[in-house]
Amino acid sequence: MTGSGASLVAIYTAPSGGAPMEQQGSVVLVEGLGIVGDRYALHTGTWSDPRWHDQELTLFASEVAEAIGIEPYQARRNLITRGIDLENLIGVRFRIGGALMTGVRVCAPCRYIQQINGIAGLTKALGGAHGGLRVHIIEGSMIRVGDALELVGVEEEAAPATGAAPAV
Repeated sequence: MTGSGASLVAIYTAPSGGAPMEQQGSVVLVEGLGIVGDRYALHTGTWSDPRWHDQELTLFASEVAEAIGIEPYQARRNLITRGIDLENLIGVRFRIGGALMTGVRVCAPCRYIQQINGIAGLTKALGGAHGGLRVHIIEGSMIRVGDALELVGVEEEAAPATGAAPAV
């Protein structure tokens, strides 16, 4: 099942908190950990304290970046998607490439994003569901820019059998 043509349009990592985001063509996701070489998998991110257990992976919608006038990397999220409302993925299993994951919660922005980018009002613009999505990796795999985002276990409405009489 696809998320209505949803796909991965960019991947970003940073080796440590505050380091510039680096665009990647592909990355390896490790279950329960994050992206190999990224600040949160390395426990060097700004929010790497163990009490924040859901720091594995973040998604961000390219449509939000376009709507508020920023480049996607400025949101400091890992995976940039197109074609799906990320808030609808909370509690839902989905695949990107061979990796299986589930949406955990909205990724609310902090003032740090605004400070590091020097864009007044960015924290407010990324508020609510616009900040992205925190994700738990269930099964790791290599993923690539261009991979489809596919919902798992979501049944489409069954089409009537050929030749069946229409319901009245």
